[in-house]
Amino acid sequence: MGTETLVLPLEPDLARVGSADDEVEKPGNGALRRRQFSGDLSDYEFAGIVGSSAALAEALDLVEKPGNGALRRRQFSGDLSDYEFAGIVGSSAALAEALDLVRAVAPTDSTVLIEGETGTGKELIARAIHQCSNRAQRAFVSINCGALAPSLIASELFGHERGAFTGALQLRQGRFELASGGTIFLDEVGELPAAMQVALLRVLQEREFERVGGTRSIRVDVRVMAATNRDLEAAVANGTFRSDLFYRLNVFPIQVPPLRERKEDIPLLIDYFVQQFAKKIGRQFNRVDRRTLDLCQTYAWPGNIRELQNVVERSVICRRGDMFWIDQSALSSQSLSETGSPGARKLAVHRLTEASGTWCERRSIEEALRETRGRVYGPRGAALKLRIPPSTLESRIRALNINKKQFKFS
Repeated sequence: MGTETLVLPLEPDLARVGSADDEVEKPGNGALRRRQFSGDLSDYEFAGIVGSSAALAEALDLVEKPGNGALRRRQFSGDLSDYEFAGIVGSSAALAEALDLVRAVAPTDSTVLIEGETGTGKELIARAIHQCSNRAQRAFVSINCGALAPSLIASELFGHERGAFTGALQLRQGRFELASGGTIFLDEVGELPAAMQVALLRVLQEREFERVGGTRSIRVDVRVMAATNRDLEAAVANGTFRSDLFYRLNVFPIQVPPLRERKEDIPLLIDYFVQQFAKKIGRQFNRVDRRTLDLCQTYAWPGNIRELQNVVERSVICRRGDMFWIDQSALSSQSLSETGSPGARKLAVHRLTEASGTWCERRSIEEALRETRGRVYGPRGAALKLRIPPSTLESRIRALNINKKQFKFS
């Protein structure tokens, strides 16, 4: 396989290693010959090479088992020191620092403020804290504060009484009430309007509230975690976020590193997403092109892990054969299309229509239509998912004779 074989970190206790017959270049020749394995890899001895240090493990990392070419996956034991926990994948120092904080704060009931760029996995951090806490068997309730109309936020957070407003035909519990005994996660908390910041401050201080249209105070036992991609200290300074609310939320801050600061995690993440998405569509990839790994580790990833996940998913759909690879145009168009410039849109269209041919184009469009139930336009439409203008997508649908209606109820 040569340089086009993906290698993952070695764990000493996974399986047996090579026999004494394995060939090694004699001292003085300066290079090990290609290792011939008689079985699964990983133990403390290989062809007379004995040890379990990190340096030796790195040298023997990511070895392919002869015969089937399958990538060896690390076996996850489930604690936070592994390469994967609750969907958080990686072994970099930057991620390890954040997970150390997760371990420290999880057994407490302290309020946690999770900060980081869009797409870094802030909700996964919150879920990991909940799963490691004494409240793990109770509800984890998540709400995106930036996705709600200002007129609905109070009802969503605190519930409403029957008849509280037009359309309130019955009593409804809010998210705080539903999370009692467990954890509530307030995503994009920096988007809360001023009036709701006051109401949230009261809940954090007194752990009680009234439903909309109600007069009875309701007490809750709930742990509060919040997340933001904004600089809340700057928002406090310019008067758009209350300082007293900020200090109530900022009891235990956790900064989630962007992907560009944890480049060594990219091979693990690619392997994780490739296997995840390939399984969904009934495919299997035995190898990852080494050039893909080099390309991904030099790319800036402005959309962080969410961008990487999307690129891998599209590439899994488009690839045939047992080798997984990512075309460079997918990365450049993904990055440039964030600007919304005409050049970026043109590049995105080129990626869709030229990079992998008609077969890949059809599969990409059909997958996007399936996920959006045949919708082309709007914030939930296939055009936005594919990052091309809706009119262009409609044209390609007609040219490829794709029936949008078949995806409406899929």
